[in-house]
Amino acid sequence: MPGTMPESGDSVQQAPLAYTVPVTAAGERLDKALAAGLPDLSRSRVQALLEQGRVSEAGRTITDPSMRVKPGQNFDVFIPEAEAAQPEAQDIPLDVLFEDEDVLVIDKPAGLVVHPAAGNPDNTLVNALLAHCGDSLSGIGGVRRPGIVHRLDKDTSGLMVVAKNDRAHHGLTEQFSDRSLSRTYHALVWGVPNPRQGRIEGAIGRSSADRKKMAVVEHGGKHAATRYRVLKSFGQAAALVECVLETGRTHQIRVHMAHIGHPLVGDPLYGRGRSSRPGGKHASTLPEPARRALVEFPRQALHATALTFRHPSREETMTFHAPMPADFHELIVILESV
Repeated sequence: MPGTMPESGDSVQQAPLAYTVPVTAAGERLDKALAAGLPDLSRSRVQALLEQGRVSEAGRTITDPSMRVKPGQNFDVFIPEAEAAQPEAQDIPLDVLFEDEDVLVIDKPAGLVVHPAAGNPDNTLVNALLAHCGDSLSGIGGVRRPGIVHRLDKDTSGLMVVAKNDRAHHGLTEQFSDRSLSRTYHALVWGVPNPRQGRIEGAIGRSSADRKKMAVVEHGGKHAATRYRVLKSFGQAAALVECVLETGRTHQIRVHMAHIGHPLVGDPLYGRGRSSRPGGKHASTLPEPARRALVEFPRQALHATALTFRHPSREETMTFHAPMPADFHELIVILESV
């Protein structure tokens, strides 16, 4: 029967997503039609659901993504429920700058994922925090994100504050909401921004061209603003920029700097192809060691260098600084030697 839940070892949502093929989709592949008609699902996600037997038509399980659809066909798509597994404690070293009974401030290394997710089920900051803090942290802020009130991308290094109890979690979350918590970053970007100091404002939402990317969008999205100033420039090839977040959106600095034509050096998502990166024509004039160091830097050159917040219990203002990690510092030294 339509709407019958397919057999599977995994639980699924009670109501499937329903899709009726419109006339305009006649003859299209099933995976393409479903991805277009159900915008919350990417084509690769649709293909995985088909492979898992989670798509049906009139009670019949459909697994062929290349099946050509006809107008009026009705399909049901069953989405597995998110797993609510408790992350396990793992003894992963942490660079702790401050700790008391309420908060923990760490300098996160590049390469460390903040919390478990698809593709990174363990060896995350959350796993390390559970081992470091013990049972007292469990469940604060949610099973999957205990203690986490903000995050850094996997390959972004620098300062993070973690809540160790519900009171601290609530207090820090309020500071993020009212923007009284200050975060400052250092970024190495292609080219030299002009003007050398300014404010970038533009709503950030999911890119319509690539679902893996965020973008500055005209409609929808969330308000976002970043203040920046150039600290150093290296010819016209690159510049070290200080960025201060007024808001905290996904990939905000990476998206905003790319939006004004100065993506981060080493950014695999927003830096575009190496040959077409801004600054590329100028980078070719640099000595070979400097040019190679810029082109081959293996991650986005972004570091959370300063963090200021009110202690959630003592109400005193606390400021922390973290020096550039070795790889970022070495890159700057090479550029300064030119």
